[in-house]
Amino acid sequence: MGDMRISGTTSMRAAAVTGAALILLTACGGAGGDGDKSGGQGKQALRSSAPVSDPTRIPNVGDALQAKIPADSRQVVAVYGNGVNSADSTVVLYTKQGKKWERTRSWAAHNGKRGWTTGHREGDKRSPVGVYSLSDAGGVLPDPGARLPYNQAAAFAAPHYWPKTHWHDFDYVIAIDYNRVKGTSPLDPTRPQGQSKGGSIWLHMDHGSGTSACVSVPKSGMEYLLKNLDPALHPVVVMGDKAHLAA
Repeated sequence: MGDMRISGTTSMRAAAVTGAALILLTACGGAGGDGDKSGGQGKQALRSSAPVSDPTRIPNVGDALQAKIPADSRQVVAVYGNGVNSADSTVVLYTKQGKKWERTRSWAAHNGKRGWTTGHREGDKRSPVGVYSLSDAGGVLPDPGARLPYNQAAAFAAPHYWPKTHWHDFDYVIAIDYNRVKGTSPLDPTRPQGQSKGGSIWLHMDHGSGTSACVSVPKSGMEYLLKNLDPALHPVVVMGDKAHLAA
């Protein structure tokens, strides 16, 4: 698989990772139908606690999620979903300078086909709301100069029975540390909270529409994030629809 990190494990574990690759890729970026858009999520308006302008906080993120950003984190990838049932979002990279967060870059993006949820389940087509660390990266393409540990492997390739527009989804990926083991390839199938809670939630290349649960970013954005997210700065992603983010 071309994974320097996996090569040191047992052959049994390597086989398990290889055998699980297509399942994991489908969980992340599958090309299934949009399904029901309502999903029963977030119909009651959430009260916002986010300050209007405070440079020591991530904009439009309220107390609940702000408190989960680690004190030593100096890079935050904020994913602002347009609505609880929307697949459209905006990704903004913030960098902390002193005590102030500065907006570094932003990109139009997509999230789960059915929007967002605070109780993600396998196959629900919704992205999980929350704060998660960013520890590992990889993809089909060679390492573009990533600071995060990078695993190049053909096993990342999207199956060709997916629409052609999706074939390059996993040229670059950054694993979101939701229900996974940090310090392993994004392809690692281990689910510490159990399979029913889903997994393989990634930042990956955008194909112009919603995903199965991941967040997709244009190629230029993925290249920038890979080259600039620095483990020494403890990067995290803060993600959700605008109402849940602001609560």
